[in-house]
Amino acid sequence: MTLVDAAGAAPAPGSPVRRGPGRPRDAGHDARILSAAIALMERGEEVTVGRVVELSGVSRAAIYRRWPSMTDLLAAALDQGREAPPLPYGDDLLGALLEGYTSPLPAMGAGYSEERLRLRLRLALSDRRLAQAYWRSHVSRRRSGITALLQAGIARGELREDLDLEATIDLMNGVFYYQYVVRGVSFDDPSMLPRCREALRIVWRGIVREPDAHPG
Repeated sequence: MTLVDAAGAAPAPGSPVRRGPGRPRDAGHDARILSAAIALMERGEEVTVGRVVELSGVSRAAIYRRWPSMTDLLAAALDQGREAPPLPYGDDLLGALLEGYTSPLPAMGAGYSEERLRLRLRLALSDRRLAQAYWRSHVSRRRSGITALLQAGIARGELREDLDLEATIDLMNGVFYYQYVVRGVSFDDPSMLPRCREALRIVWRGIVREPDAHPG
């Protein structure tokens, strides 16, 4: 799934994509390329550079300048419409967490549908490289809000000092993925939100700092 450069050699993994001289990069090209890739995936067709060029009307060179591999392009396309809503918090950290995770659900952005989520899950489960690219470029950066909230809880003395932030966030996010992958429920299932909120409260009780024992 690697894009091949004009000389026939694939860029080294992780290497920067160099832009040659010429006109400035057209931001409109990004949307056309991503829309073409999404259209192909949603139709169940193979996503190739040639087909993306054909549907988007954008040159191969323009694609090469933006994504070093087809895997990275697919990850970006699957993330279209996804948002990282802020998690503003005050005195009530648990309330802010519940609000951020479940109101509204999904807190993904109006342009990100349940069908897009399920497409991403299906493709990522069948292609580990795609899952890893999606994590690196998109999922990991959206964890900053909940990370900051948990760090505030530790700083205030509300949460355990030895709290593993990554494991805690994985656990809370897993509550929701379980609904889609295992239970097979939809976003509008009336039983989903109460169940997820209660699961988050259970997690919270497990990470709250126990009051210091003072012998009488």
